[in-house]
Amino acid sequence: MKNNPIIPYILIMAFGIGLIFFMSLEGVGNKEEIAQHGEEGTTEEEGGATAEGAGGEQLVSTCIGCHGGDLTGGMGPSLVDKDAEHIVDVLVNGIEGTPMTPGMKTPEEAQAIADYITSLK
Repeated sequence: MKNNPIIPYILIMAFGIGLIFFMSLEGVGNKEEIAQHGEEGTTEEEGGATAEGAGGEQLVSTCIGCHGGDLTGGMGPSLVDKDAEHIVDVLVNGIEGTPMTPGMKTPEEAQAIADYITSLK
């Protein structure tokens, strides 16, 4: 009688599911420690993500795609030399004929992003 060729695949799948389960338990056990760390692995006390730094997180997901990782330009212009008022105006009111549509961000979100960008100068 020949061996069933599906048995190794079932064993590998069971091992993978078990590994994922036990790794997720490790994350659950450390969730408070993980929550205290910012994006760069620092705690809030060490200068990690805080309420004032929320604009930086929004920047990563919103601006870098067009303005480049260092905000010096890409598909969109450089943001390095822009003042906070201009940045807020564009994020709230948009620029006609560009991907910057009106209402992209609320005034509060736009101000947080502008504060973050101008703090990089």
